[in-house]
Amino acid sequence: MSNDISIITSTMPAHIKEGSGMGNENVTSDHVSIPRVKLLQKMNNEVDPNHSEYIEGAKEGDFINTVTGENYGSSLVVVNAHFKEEYVVWRKRTEGGGLVGNFPSKAEASQYLEDNGLDADKHDITQTHIHTLLRIDEKTNEVADIPFLFDCASSKLKVSRDWNVQLLKLGRDVNRFSCTWRMSSVPQSNAKGTWVNIDIENVGWLKKEAYDKVEAFYNNTFVNNS
Repeated sequence: MSNDISIITSTMPAHIKEGSGMGNENVTSDHVSIPRVKLLQKMNNEVDPNHSEYIEGAKEGDFINTVTGENYGSSLVVVNAHFKEEYVVWRKRTEGGGLVGNFPSKAEASQYLEDNGLDADKHDITQTHIHTLLRIDEKTNEVADIPFLFDCASSKLKVSRDWNVQLLKLGRDVNRFSCTWRMSSVPQSNAKGTWVNIDIENVGWLKKEAYDKVEAFYNNTFVNNS
């Protein structure tokens, strides 16, 4: 099935466009898949032409949308709207892999394994920084309507911490979503091998119209629904 919604909407008849969203009244953020932006590594299925999850043209170092499959290339401009930390429980790859759950603290994650009779030696608990981002279209400077999450664990934790430091240096009274940032993929290596990490660069303040849109998103998502 095609993920290119723009093709569908571009051929939408006028009488359909006049609708008011009837039938979707009960659909909330709890009922949809939340997109994530994923930085592709050389071992990911999306870069393997022989795998069913392959994305045509995708390569190591590209950022992709995990829901739509859209490939943003090796860099994109975003607004960082929100941050939280979670501890994610994963079943080890040798045990079949897979997400078990997300928890506010490492202690709660460990307690979940114990309460459900799950062998701790067969699972990993990963400290994870989760950034809620809104993409900026570099051609139109428009803010995307749909946010995505960017998970930072392992080697990305340092980048995440540095990003938070840069944001705080703007001033304690400055809203987190006041600036735009360029996320770029950069190669890294150590004695264990090579991989791709991210680099963050401040590229300027949000313009008033975009700022107002992001502020409304923040209030509707993190304030009014809290």
